[in-house]
Amino acid sequence: MTLLLVTSSLFGEASQTRQIAREFVDTWHRNNPGALVVERDLRPDTMPHLTQATLGAVMTPADNRTPEQAELAAFADSLIAEVEAADTIVLAAPMYNFTIPTTLKAWLDHIARAGRTFRYTATGPQGLLAGKKVFVVTGRGGFYSGDSPAKALDFQEPYLRAILGFIGITEVSFVHVEGLNISKEEAEKGRMRARQAIASLIQPLAA
Repeated sequence: MTLLLVTSSLFGEASQTRQIAREFVDTWHRNNPGALVVERDLRPDTMPHLTQATLGAVMTPADNRTPEQAELAAFADSLIAEVEAADTIVLAAPMYNFTIPTTLKAWLDHIARAGRTFRYTATGPQGLLAGKKVFVVTGRGGFYSGDSPAKALDFQEPYLRAILGFIGITEVSFVHVEGLNISKEEAEKGRMRARQAIASLIQPLAA
């Protein structure tokens, strides 16, 4: 078994989203001791945004690519290969301005590729990555889930469910770490709720 952890916070090791996601991964790994854990850290210097040159490279048949195109395509191919090899994917996704970090969006732009992770058919697009489980750990300064009046501002969970479903991944669970910027007390409550949610998700997996 292989688990892929994808982190995307600007705060590096200090990120609360990353910390809770790693707790999830550590708990999962204790229940799957022989499994491989791969980590992909998305930062502006490691995760370039999609460009016209990159798009042209991946759309050009491999035999017809220039050396420059081959290099661009190889990076995108490596990202897709990591996803294809993973049975379980954990996304550490802080909320920035009601949505996901731009580096995580760039990662998704690179892996959503016609003919590789989805295909067009006579009845519409079909995702090609079915059978994988994705767990998304979000970090949120306020409250956006449940019956919160700010729920309409959550463009994070709906987008991730939509794009993951488009490439065939429909087994998606969310762990929201909310209230991080309200007060120390609310932040601690948010972390505790997240840990309880993780325990409830891991238990059936272990069974």
